Amino acid sequence: MKKILGAALFSVLSLGAFAQNEISYTVSFPNAIHHEAEITMQIPNVPTGNLKVRMSRSSPGRYATHEFGKNVYNLKAFDANGKVLIVKQSAGDVYEIPSHGNNVKITYTLFGNWIDGTYAGFDETHAHMNIPATFAFPIGMDGRPRLVQFKYADKQNWKVATQLKPMGNGIFYAPNFQYFMDSPIEIADYKTAKWEVKNHDGKVQTIHLVAHSNDTQAAIDHYAAMLKKMVDEHYAVWGDFPTYDYGNYYFLEDVYPTNAGDGMEHRNSTSIVQRTEKIEGYESNLLGTFSHEYFHSWNVERLRPKTLEPFNFEHSNISDELWLAEGFTQYYGGLLLTRAGLKTVDNSVQAFNGMVNAVLNSPGAKNFSPIEASRYAVFADAGVAIDQTNKGNIFLSYYTYGAATALALDLRLRSEFKLTLDDYMRALWKAYGKPEIAYTVPDLEKTLASLTKNEAFAKEFFTKYIYGKEKNDYTKLLINAGFVLRKAKPGEAYAGFGNFNPADSKVTLTQTLQGTPAYQAGLDMGDVILSIDGQAATNASIVDQVTKSHKPGDVVEINYQYRGENKSTKLTFAENPVMEIVSIEKTGGTLTPSMQTFRDNWLNSQVKSK
Repeated sequence: MKKILGAALFSVLSLGAFAQNEISYTVSFPNAIHHEAEITMQIPNVPTGNLKVRMSRSSPGRYATHEFGKNVYNLKAFDANGKVLIVKQSAGDVYEIPSHGNNVKITYTLFGNWIDGTYAGFDETHAHMNIPATFAFPIGMDGRPRLVQFKYADKQNWKVATQLKPMGNGIFYAPNFQYFMDSPIEIADYKTAKWEVKNHDGKVQTIHLVAHSNDTQAAIDHYAAMLKKMVDEHYAVWGDFPTYDYGNYYFLEDVYPTNAGDGMEHRNSTSIVQRTEKIEGYESNLLGTFSHEYFHSWNVERLRPKTLEPFNFEHSNISDELWLAEGFTQYYGGLLLTRAGLKTVDNSVQAFNGMVNAVLNSPGAKNFSPIEASRYAVFADAGVAIDQTNKGNIFLSYYTYGAATALALDLRLRSEFKLTLDDYMRALWKAYGKPEIAYTVPDLEKTLASLTKNEAFAKEFFTKYIYGKEKNDYTKLLINAGFVLRKAKPGEAYAGFGNFNPADSKVTLTQTLQGTPAYQAGLDMGDVILSIDGQAATNASIVDQVTKSHKPGDVVEINYQYRGENKSTKLTFAENPVMEIVSIEKTGGTLTPSMQTFRDNWLNSQVKSK
């Protein structure tokens, strides 16, 4: 940042008066009660020629495109003398100023009433800002620093929380465009707690819990103590804290029942939006988002796929590596809460159960690889579509797919190499994360080969389970820890109807999944079941009762209606494919000492041993 005058002088002069190259913003909230913010942008040293200003169409941590420009209006441009400049709106989110002087001021109104990690929201209680949803920017000036000043003197007890560098007098700084766009902001009458963490090299940094919620300070302090245990387990995995810019990391939490809900990681902070009355009484339920997003301060924010570098704000980045960036983070998010004693072993087993069922039974995993699932994120990650898609048959979330892959790799490293997934993550951190060298999928394979000293194993694992669609033998892997993978409902008939649409008191099908008896019988979305096996289907419970009265292999006739035409088909019941993971003790088997040791080394705290 170029040297600027002191904070006292800054309060006298306007932002544009002393800025040399910084693009500066002023934000005020005169109509917050109606969810509006007023934003001014000063652009000094504007090159000659057509000036283009736009809103983003993507956001860090989000992988689909978004139309942030739809909430911008009253946009105007002025020269240094206050003369109104001609503005041409060449696209929904792009504004062009063909004729201008050396300095240009842009003003606009922004509407925001969606509290999550992606959008912005303003009301009388707070200003919640995701930067790409809030701030327009000039094209071609990404290297310039940013300054932003917030004006909210009429808002009782409001204060700013952000990873942006505080400069005094309500002014905050970002060294460049990419950092600015990655820095969420919460302005509210929030409560806070903090604690220091010490790295192995002796460096001390501070972690802050900032909570805009209806809680007492005692409740916030109690929750911070829980988060500290969680943070300790994260450090135990990596063996090293990231170097947080300006020495601080912020959990920016907003809690209220009508919030949209979300968790969104950023370089030195995370925006966590939750839908409960308050934190107190819901602590355990809220921890998962914190654990997942905090793991991202290593995995994604610094251990970063090359496909996300640099982040493109004009359209979404497509990535091959989200199965690791998001999926491995999903695996660790819950696991580390169990290691910290904040969740039970049964909680982890339940999560593993969901991962395994999804990867073994969903058509998205059967027919597509983790890499292909990662690429679909540009359509799936909070992407908006009004038309029907075939997502249920072609996509398994890279969160779940990657978490199941992480589970398998962790168990294989433990059983075959006396290593752990923790060792693998530390190896990736050392090679790519700490030096912040963006990686590719071949880099991930190379690191696994180096760690195991077995190139053939790494090649096979990536060929079969990352590039390919094969599945690990979870039954064999889980038994090492004394867990049995078995059919949850053996011998039970299964039709695969899924959830019925309850509209109009009719038994109307939603999308059927490839491989299920319903799909094979030619049934699909919009079909209204009239009768099954001779019984009138007046409600969904009758369909369930008929299914339960049969066994796998039985054939029933189904009469249904589609677009007003009556039809019939034959459906052959299959055996319910749902699996369950249970401890060997609950099956009447014997938990051997080696199984107990394996389980303890996997699921118990690692803080003292690392």
